Order: sequence, then C-alpha cells, then structure tokens
Amino acid sequence: MANIKSAKKRAKQTVVRNARNAAQRSMLRTAVKKVLKALDANDAAGAQAAFVVAQPILDRFSSRGLIHKNKAARHKSRLTARIKALSAA
Repeated sequence: MANIKSAKKRAKQTVVRNARNAAQRSMLRTAVKKVLKALDANDAAGAQAAFVVAQPILDRFSSRGLIHKNKAARHKSRLTARIKALSAA
C-alpha cells in the first residue's frame, strides 16, 4: 500500500477508472454483439437498428481513447459491409 498522500490518491483514481473503463468496454462489446446476433439471424432491419445504436458508441469511445480509432473504424466498416450484403441478398 502506498504511504505518500499523492500515491494513495492515484491508487484510488486508478480503481475508479478501471471500473469505469471495464463498464464502458462491456457496453461497447454488447452493442457490437447485438448487431452480430441480428446478422446471424438474417435480420437486416434489426441489424441496421442495432448498428445505429452501436456506431455512436464506437465513435465516442474511440475519441475518448478507450479503443483505438482504427479499431472503431474497422468494426464500423465490417459491420456495414455485412449489413449491406445481407440487405442485398
């Protein structure tokens, strides 16, 4: 355990940030999984609706540094391509 006052504060901040990051990462993964689940069920409308929810979450967390911006772009690109392919089929 830290002895210096500033180190104690930093330790507390780390705990709070880790909890927040874990919750946000979980929310992000859940949003992406909802799109994938709709795609697997061949539900184009449901996938599109879930993607509309997931896209701003990806953008928000990439701008905050929770995930890399290229990872967010990759997710959006791949999901969009799959939705487009499902809609065309």
